[in-house]
Amino acid sequence: MINLRSALRNMGLAAALLLAACGPAATPPPNSPDPIASATRPAAPPTAAPAPTRAPAVAVPVQPLGAGLPAGTDGLPWWNDTVFYEIFVRSFQDSDGDGIGDFNGLISRLDYLNDGDPTTTADLGVTGLWLMPIHPSPSYHGYDVLDYYAVNPQYGTLDDFRRLLDEAHRRGIRVLIDWVPNHTSSRHPWFQAAQDPASEYRDWYVWSADPPTSQGWHRKGTGEFYYGRFWSEMPDLNYANPAVTEQMRDVARFWLEDVGVDGFRIDAIKHLYEDGTTVEHVDATFAWLREFRPFYKGVNPQALMIGEVWDSSLRVDDYVQGDGLDLAFSFDLAYGFLQSARSGRAAQALLTLEQDLGVFRPGQFAPFLANHDQNRVMSVLRGNVDQARSAAAMLLTAPGAPFLYYGEEIGMLGEKPDELIRAPMQWSAEANAGFTSAAAPWERVNADYAEKNVAAQTADPASLLSLYRDLIRLRSTHAALRVGETYLVEASRPGLYALVRASRSEAVLVLINLGQAPVEDYTLDLAAGPLVGAQQLAPLYGGAPAALLEASPSGGFADFQPLPEVPAYGIYLWQLQPVR
Repeated sequence: MINLRSALRNMGLAAALLLAACGPAATPPPNSPDPIASATRPAAPPTAAPAPTRAPAVAVPVQPLGAGLPAGTDGLPWWNDTVFYEIFVRSFQDSDGDGIGDFNGLISRLDYLNDGDPTTTADLGVTGLWLMPIHPSPSYHGYDVLDYYAVNPQYGTLDDFRRLLDEAHRRGIRVLIDWVPNHTSSRHPWFQAAQDPASEYRDWYVWSADPPTSQGWHRKGTGEFYYGRFWSEMPDLNYANPAVTEQMRDVARFWLEDVGVDGFRIDAIKHLYEDGTTVEHVDATFAWLREFRPFYKGVNPQALMIGEVWDSSLRVDDYVQGDGLDLAFSFDLAYGFLQSARSGRAAQALLTLEQDLGVFRPGQFAPFLANHDQNRVMSVLRGNVDQARSAAAMLLTAPGAPFLYYGEEIGMLGEKPDELIRAPMQWSAEANAGFTSAAAPWERVNADYAEKNVAAQTADPASLLSLYRDLIRLRSTHAALRVGETYLVEASRPGLYALVRASRSEAVLVLINLGQAPVEDYTLDLAAGPLVGAQQLAPLYGGAPAALLEASPSGGFADFQPLPEVPAYGIYLWQLQPVR
């Protein structure tokens, strides 16, 4: 038998974590909006595999989420009861025929994401959204902000956005927006004013009269240099100036209190402060977060702050311990899931999951597979749908608060440059994939849209979309999958990935064959766990097992074989029910 823990100890992370860069455009598009005239806070407006075998009802009662905004299960925050969906508004749905997605287009597609009725099965079932930057910007991506108190006019008005919030909340969907506090656009009025040494905004940015010896510095026509970590058109704000923090607190209050968003995804948080040539993980950044937390929790105690810290989990954890961020993304786990899906071997995924369980506070990390800065899952997996199914199953049965990038549920392709991994959503085989009625969208639609789209997959029980819907629904209705403790199960064959997830009310056994061949001669072992006595395995996904599970005195099990054969790429979830 392969000893998983020995194997894990002997393995190291092979991922070379790339520097996080929210890919800037080389130059602003020719139709960029003019810089705004003012950057002050506006007055508050008036309120305005084979097809799955579906299982019979299980004996243990569970709590469906669906409509409403639940507070959380088993003492964990609400985000642990949430599956989040990342959306690039520009690419999701165009409502006015200009080739650019907008708020009203997104509203028209909310029922696809969650129709608010937990008894229906046609919606995806997500209960959280993360919207990439929605502020005015001279670039298509929006990470160089012109006005933190406004929305991109290409997307609609602030009233349109408020209506989006209302419609999302009515369906039980919380909404996060991207917040970019590290830098502004070079066209922002603050930076325009800061170029005058006598301006009160001068110290809002970082300047040097001498030619710097490190990267990230850019020269102005005056001969002076300013610091911009990511791009010359993205000058970094100077948080050593208390006025910058005061302004950004006002920005956060405006969106949380006046507008009503449910939180922020904070971009590039590890670069907030610099200390000489040290440009990430500076002590002052952690001190800033410790001071910022009581502020935003005072505005809205339920607000979520999730940070982008593109680094090893061992470093990421520093941002969520104590009085830091609520959540941070696990880039290690994303790598582990995809590596295991590609290789057909479970060890890398289990290694990184074991690491994260030991590093983060219970459930306080965000697993994902890919995001807007990375090649899409289906491209990484070279178009292998079976491997994409395996990756989805690992993600949606994992602890934490999972995030899904738009289009991954139908297997959209996309490789760098960034525009191609942010292409329009593929809704149908109609012109431009049903994204827009314009002659041409802002970015070309993938060539495979006629075959790969929501309409083609929505009624097919064996489609990738159906798998995502089924697994999200199972996660939403089974506390064990959302907030349960995680027990790694050792399998005697390297292609088998197995977990037990156990909450106060139930336990679920997860078994996935990551390989392209069926597995017959295998056993599953759990040295210690939460189980007592004999357990009946009630099928939730994949089919009925052939055996009872006998728990050991330590609450685990030994030499267990639930099925005589686990098919290639087979995905199974069973609820463990004590035999009385």
